[in-house]
Amino acid sequence: MIQKILLAVSGLGHAEEMLKNLKEMPSFQGAKVTVLHVVTPQSTAAVMTDKWEEGGKILAKAIQYLNLDPSQVSSILRQGDPKDVVCQVADEMKADLIIMGSRGMKRLQSILSNSVSQYVFQLSSRPMLLVKDDIYVKNIKRVMVAMDNSESAKNSLNLALFLLRGVVGGQLILANINTDLGGKLSGITDLQPERNSVLGMAMAEAERQSVAVRCVTSSGKPGEEICRLSKDLNIDLLLIGSPDRRPSIAKSFVDIDRLIGSSLSDYVRVNATSPVLLVRTLG
Repeated sequence: MIQKILLAVSGLGHAEEMLKNLKEMPSFQGAKVTVLHVVTPQSTAAVMTDKWEEGGKILAKAIQYLNLDPSQVSSILRQGDPKDVVCQVADEMKADLIIMGSRGMKRLQSILSNSVSQYVFQLSSRPMLLVKDDIYVKNIKRVMVAMDNSESAKNSLNLALFLLRGVVGGQLILANINTDLGGKLSGITDLQPERNSVLGMAMAEAERQSVAVRCVTSSGKPGEEICRLSKDLNIDLLLIGSPDRRPSIAKSFVDIDRLIGSSLSDYVRVNATSPVLLVRTLG
């Protein structure tokens, strides 16, 4: 399912560490990796030359750190606006996954500071793994999926099952948030869902693929609860659906819902204490 990975780098950070951990998982063994560094235009040719040299060194350090089979890794050094170039290269190579570092800034702040990860999150239709600067990257054993009856949640489930394929000691946690209690908080409760429910069918699929599975529920505001569950359950990777609801004519414009902070996936992207994999669904 994931055969082509685009890793955007600006200097050694957690994104490289995350990819290294992913490549140790059985499902990622055959994936090809493209490491991208973007050089922004400079005012003089001399400064531009220096930036090109610096960019080459950044790519070399990243590839050396990853220590991958040379047949599975390539590098691209390109000039331009990083947020545009990342999206362009992802489309050119038909990337199955984009991995980027993120400073975890909140909505308007990230737009005003020209955050690359925020813009790529807005504009790309491809799954995107964001690794914030202030988190601890761990080996991936416990993967949580925020579940509801949406198509993006089903896609998140399928991707999580792919990730956990063959992982010794791996566990899938299906998290469902009850929002009917007026924001009243509850503890974390293990759930044995009805067989024909969305959660029941998700559990059955995990068991069919021999993936250990646990279903939990809590109540409260969805974004806050998803982040709380991720922290309290010591999750290594959180998957959440992020449907792109904009019509095709508006794809190049920032999603105002996310800009002003009403997007669940944007809240989780900013506040989760684990790496977040945003699974996109068009429509």
